[in-house]
Amino acid sequence: MTDDPLRRRIISGMARLLLIVGLAQASAAWAAAPVLGYKVVAKLPHSTESYTEGFFYLNGLFYEGTGLEGHSAVLVTEPETGKVLQRLEIPAQYFGEGIIDWGPNLLEWTWQSHIGFVYDRFSLRKLREFSYTGEGWGMTRTATQLITSDGTDTLRFRDPETFREVRHIVVKDGAQPVGQLNELEFIKGEIYANVWHSDRIARISPKDGHVIAWIDLTGILPDNQKVNAESVLNGIAYDAQHDRLFVTGKQWPLIFQILAVANVPKQSRNR
Repeated sequence: MTDDPLRRRIISGMARLLLIVGLAQASAAWAAAPVLGYKVVAKLPHSTESYTEGFFYLNGLFYEGTGLEGHSAVLVTEPETGKVLQRLEIPAQYFGEGIIDWGPNLLEWTWQSHIGFVYDRFSLRKLREFSYTGEGWGMTRTATQLITSDGTDTLRFRDPETFREVRHIVVKDGAQPVGQLNELEFIKGEIYANVWHSDRIARISPKDGHVIAWIDLTGILPDNQKVNAESVLNGIAYDAQHDRLFVTGKQWPLIFQILAVANVPKQSRNR
């Protein structure tokens, strides 16, 4: 084969281009995620008795699972008034954690008891119990699987019928693992996660666990409106029909409907 200088230059140029593209992709994968701010659209009432551990919106109602031994409950409330329409007290030995709907049922698990419950969603009647290993923290779902957190940097995808782990992802912001993942919500193909004792929500890729972006909610509830140091941000709910995002916290007096936006001046955040 004859030596063709033009051919060599073309091949060399293509190799350099592929290298540049590869480096750019690697750099993007390892870069820290962008940080968004927020704008408050509306404020709704929330009981300061509710130590929020699970939270979601369905058919015009909020469903909430609360924690603390002797105080755990499942609540169904009217968003505009905060009126409790249904309440199920959990046996005093259990610390209630994440909840989610699955068909006509409602699933709830507990912190360290390794026991979960399946309820009829309409009557809140207990149908059965299930067991698992490890701690129970947050819970959400896709159309086919449950997604759970256990306070680590790992999210587990589970069979909703057996609660068996199908796969898991490790959550990272760039190269940095993100631990203490708590309450979860699945929104437009992404996992939104509270991080315990953090004012940020992580938007996570369900494919590989990388943090796509952060929503920084610093200052959304003034410290003087918090019951104590454990009154932290924890609770994400999404109204898919009207594209509304709600957040709250443990024993917070309010639920906030928010928009995630490019960082805005502090005075413009709260309505």
